[in-house]
Amino acid sequence: MELLNQINKDKLPTHIAVIMDGNGRWGKQNGKSRIDGHYAGVKSVQNIVEGAGELGIKYLTLYAFSTENWNRPQDEISALFELLVKTIASETNELIKKNVVLKVIGNVTSLTQTCQSALTDSIQRTSHNNGLTLILALNYSSKSEIVSAIKNINMDIKNEKIKANAINEQLVNKYLYTHQFPDPELMIRTSGEHRLSNFLLWQLAYAELYFTDVLWPDFRKSHLHQAIIDFQSRERRFGKVSEQLK
Repeated sequence: MELLNQINKDKLPTHIAVIMDGNGRWGKQNGKSRIDGHYAGVKSVQNIVEGAGELGIKYLTLYAFSTENWNRPQDEISALFELLVKTIASETNELIKKNVVLKVIGNVTSLTQTCQSALTDSIQRTSHNNGLTLILALNYSSKSEIVSAIKNINMDIKNEKIKANAINEQLVNKYLYTHQFPDPELMIRTSGEHRLSNFLLWQLAYAELYFTDVLWPDFRKSHLHQAIIDFQSRERRFGKVSEQLK
């Protein structure tokens, strides 16, 4: 409760993005399998979604599966998607109860039909909520997202829907997976790694980056609160100098 009391509710980040890292290492450190680590990580997702909603955070994006994750052992990939389907099916009623809207970004069409169906059902059932928007980045690659945006812009120029001289940051934003959401102001990565791993490269241009050694299955509301307190202690200048902000 002490950390919670230190948070300025008037200066909350509107959008928090999280790279949920460390499930496999957590499993090994606890004498279990990597897959057990992923199952343990679900509890952290539940806890952080609840914590973000309680604070009044508007958007929370979780990096759930990258395009590079297809290079992992097949049994781990299969277990991940089995876990994803089970979790979505079991948690949708809880999302509705907590007034959470579910959204997905990434190349979802490449996922299994079972997974796509579970996502579609949960997205539709939570669409009437108006609280926290939970965005799952699934089969997501920021570089692929940007390449796709360039291709679609080029196509619309050829079809004379837009003009080449109309291209600016705002136009590019409209062609990204995230076009309906504001850019994250705070990015959290767990497990002690200090890299973005092809996650929201365009959108995180001015985000505050917060790295913690805590492995994802151990990450709880108190850690989220600490990250927000750290965020609120920073001076966000956006190219200006401190004197201009005053």
